[in-house]
Amino acid sequence: MNLDFFQATFLSVLQGATEFLPISSSGHLILPSLLFSWNDQGLTFDVAVHVGTLLAVVFYFRHDLRRLALAALESTIQRRNSGDSRLAWMLIVATIPAGLAGLLLGGYVEQYGRSLLVIGLSSIAFGLLLWVSDRNGTKQRALFNIDWKTALIIGFAQMLAIIPGTSRSGITMTAALFCNLDRAAAARFSFLLSIPVIGSTGLLKGLELLAEGTGTLNWMLLLYSVLISAGVAYACIHFFLQLIQRIGFLPFVIYRVLLGIGLILIAL
Repeated sequence: MNLDFFQATFLSVLQGATEFLPISSSGHLILPSLLFSWNDQGLTFDVAVHVGTLLAVVFYFRHDLRRLALAALESTIQRRNSGDSRLAWMLIVATIPAGLAGLLLGGYVEQYGRSLLVIGLSSIAFGLLLWVSDRNGTKQRALFNIDWKTALIIGFAQMLAIIPGTSRSGITMTAALFCNLDRAAAARFSFLLSIPVIGSTGLLKGLELLAEGTGTLNWMLLLYSVLISAGVAYACIHFFLQLIQRIGFLPFVIYRVLLGIGLILIAL
């Protein structure tokens, strides 16, 4: 990890802001190397900021997670079903397709898909798809109305997030809106669904790091990066959930299209 204080701050803020907003983190994390000719931040830093964003979403939804976990246990042991237990099982159902996609296709996409052109085109295409879903969905279904078919649709849509530039949060919210969930429900389900994905990604990166050896680490800089990415991610989740019912997704769609056009122009 060869980063100074400014670089660590910039990248931590970028990771924290783009992990949960529907604007594609991969499209943004490639920008510092293009604009400033920075070297790759390294696996150690990647693990640190993933830990930060995971801490943010777990802490924000800590009460929900506790309630869902207890409800899932009750439904398993005591056969006592509720809206919370149903939601917990739907989150598990929606997680499975993305896990399979990561195991089967992750290496291939990492090798062949991480180009400016791919990221730019994906940012535009999936941004426009988000706009279509926001305009055409009825937005009449609440969070606890998700059934297994809806969970599978969102889960299979999440598989597309393996394509750089897609945005995991963006594509899951898109699928949820197409299934007629309201905006707040689509966002909350997407954020809850991110926990196993971010957790497993951080775990895999951590195992890679252990295999490579940690070397000499700047632990204070890493801790600082964890805290910054966590703080920014927490703020993004909070304000996004507060505003999304009023502002809709159009501002994010416009931003994605402009970002995609910029990346394509750079690539060409």
